[in-house]
Amino acid sequence: MTSKHQLAYASFSIYQDAEPSEFWTRYFAVAPDSAGVKGERFITPSGRMSAGVRRIGVWSVSSKAAVMSDELTPHLRYLVERLALPRADLPELLRQTNARMRFFCYWSNETGDRVPDVPDDIRALMEAMGGTIEIDEYR
Repeated sequence: MTSKHQLAYASFSIYQDAEPSEFWTRYFAVAPDSAGVKGERFITPSGRMSAGVRRIGVWSVSSKAAVMSDELTPHLRYLVERLALPRADLPELLRQTNARMRFFCYWSNETGDRVPDVPDDIRALMEAMGGTIEIDEYR
């Protein structure tokens, strides 16, 4: 069986050092796809142990395995639903823990004719909660 390379997916990440990753797992009631503590080595995407250590703690959930779409909208909506966003108390938690949060979007555009689709309501949701949306476009 061959697998088709997805042209889009997204992740939701929180970066901070104040709380262990288990704090965010309990808060969202979702197991992360990736988590780590500042100062620890980690497994790289190629499957090797990192030469250096994490510069900041991270807790992250991805849509890659759960959503089969070459558009961003289904991936972002999946993450919003899975994490029950928006959450009224999340901006204050981010402030208290000196954390940053973002949607990180992978966007393959080898042909150069694809335009990333991020719905206005999701842009507004992240802005209201103090987060960002970043798109990493590959050509």
